[in-house]
Amino acid sequence: MTSSRMQWQQLLSTRRFKLKDGLIVPGKASASSDIESGLRTDFHIDHDRVVFSSAFRRLGRKTQVHPLAVNDHTHNRLTHSVEVASVGRSLGNRVGVMLKEGGWLPPGYTPSDIGSVVQVACLAHDIGNPPFGHTGEDALRDWFRDPAHAIYLEGLSEAERLDVQTYEGNAHGLRMVANLEMYLGEGGMRLTAASLGSLIKYPWTAAAEPVPEGRARKGKFNIYQAELAYFEAVARELGLLEKGPHRWARHPLSYLMEAADDICYAILDLEDAVEMGILDVRDFEALLGPFVELDKLMAIRDDRQRCAALRGMVIGLCVSDVASTFMLHHDAMLAGEFPAKDLVALVDPAISQLLNSAKELASQRVYRHRSKVVKEVAAYPCLRLLLDALIPDAQAFVRHGARNLTTRQKTQLALLERPLEEGESLYCVYLKVLDYIGGMTDNYAAGLAREISGVGIL
Repeated sequence: MTSSRMQWQQLLSTRRFKLKDGLIVPGKASASSDIESGLRTDFHIDHDRVVFSSAFRRLGRKTQVHPLAVNDHTHNRLTHSVEVASVGRSLGNRVGVMLKEGGWLPPGYTPSDIGSVVQVACLAHDIGNPPFGHTGEDALRDWFRDPAHAIYLEGLSEAERLDVQTYEGNAHGLRMVANLEMYLGEGGMRLTAASLGSLIKYPWTAAAEPVPEGRARKGKFNIYQAELAYFEAVARELGLLEKGPHRWARHPLSYLMEAADDICYAILDLEDAVEMGILDVRDFEALLGPFVELDKLMAIRDDRQRCAALRGMVIGLCVSDVASTFMLHHDAMLAGEFPAKDLVALVDPAISQLLNSAKELASQRVYRHRSKVVKEVAAYPCLRLLLDALIPDAQAFVRHGARNLTTRQKTQLALLERPLEEGESLYCVYLKVLDYIGGMTDNYAAGLAREISGVGIL
């Protein structure tokens, strides 16, 4: 009989998993020489594996808010991830101390271990984002949902169809760390179960997405069919509560990862807008100023430094309140019954209102700015051109075999970093195409689309 409550001893599991001959095999809890000597913990090893991955490096040329921004001071996905990880570590450390004081922290763990786990999840939280950010996600979905392309979905199961029609950065993030990076096809980075669980914001498949009656699917999920068996093993190791077929309760620490992301993008997107001249510094100060002694900060004459000081102080207030809110709802999380969408919805109303007002201001003044909209519009034909070149050929490869492809089809498929192999399913080869395009930086996708269109041939 399944327990009705999750336990921290399991939730902090350092077990790693690998794939061998198609089977998921529990590995050793650690690669222990560094751990035995005290040089690194299991979670530090996770941190290093994420940071040194090529997928993490590529975030440096991927959109955060402003696609292909020319201002060197604005955020890209890499700097955003590093800052979210810093906030996440602070949140985790605070919660770790409170867990220890409450007698919840298992023997052998320290408060900083909680901070380290959340930090790893934050570092990897955007690692599956495609070029052009959320617009890129929508452009990839749009291609597969086009009625004119229905022919390319023939032969897929319903669950597989939902996967390819719904490119999801979160699901591709799990795919990156559990399949594509380091040990390709053999468990990926082989992160600890604790770090993997904390990374998963939507622990269900596309087919199992919980949808209220009368509502449409939002396309929010974390698990492709390709990684389902792997995550099932991780969920069992962590003791995540099953909420239905292919759907689990969230790991409690995933709420801290999510909150760190919310805090950073709500406030830092506005700071970027000030930097780019889209938003006046006085608007930024008017929003955040009531939470600090702004008069003292006015002695800082440089606008950029004053904004940075103001931002730092307000983030500190948010961290303190979110950590306290986590502990207030600690028991509900362990029971898989968290009563709200996220932690930010339950923090002090003044803090919640600040973050919501920041998002609203960004929505009105930043996200719809012409400099951003024009490049978002361009993302659709860019990614469509790449899919037009690869998906029909991938289908032909599966149906007719490599020997029966035309020279042009073979040439276009040669673009893929991982060659298609005889005997692979249609679903598998489509994922390879999406792995290739989704892993591109903004610059690379734009440049490649230009080159293969013939425009950039000379």
